[in-house]
Amino acid sequence: MALRITAAQMVAEARARIDEIETPDLIAMINDPNVVIVDIRDVRERQRSGYIPGSFHAPRGMIEFWVDPDSPYHKDIFAQDGKRYVFHCASGWRSALTVATLQDMGF
Repeated sequence: MALRITAAQMVAEARARIDEIETPDLIAMINDPNVVIVDIRDVRERQRSGYIPGSFHAPRGMIEFWVDPDSPYHKDIFAQDGKRYVFHCASGWRSALTVATLQDMGF
């Protein structure tokens, strides 16, 4: 079965239209009260590999629902005006797709 678009193509298209932050730049932002670091990795990855202190865990499978204020699963952390949200995962693939999807939603 041939797919119309591969996962790698989806990631490449997402990366072409989002802003990505390099690790040293994110490290410099860790103590900025206007930056919310969102870890979208699976809970087992966080347990195995650790996590960025102060980051907020939002599993990739729930992020659209947690961001949407009309969803019964909405989380208030995503309703903060003036905040810069930085989404991260292990490889940057999931975070690229997440950011592109959230931008499509108007977030």
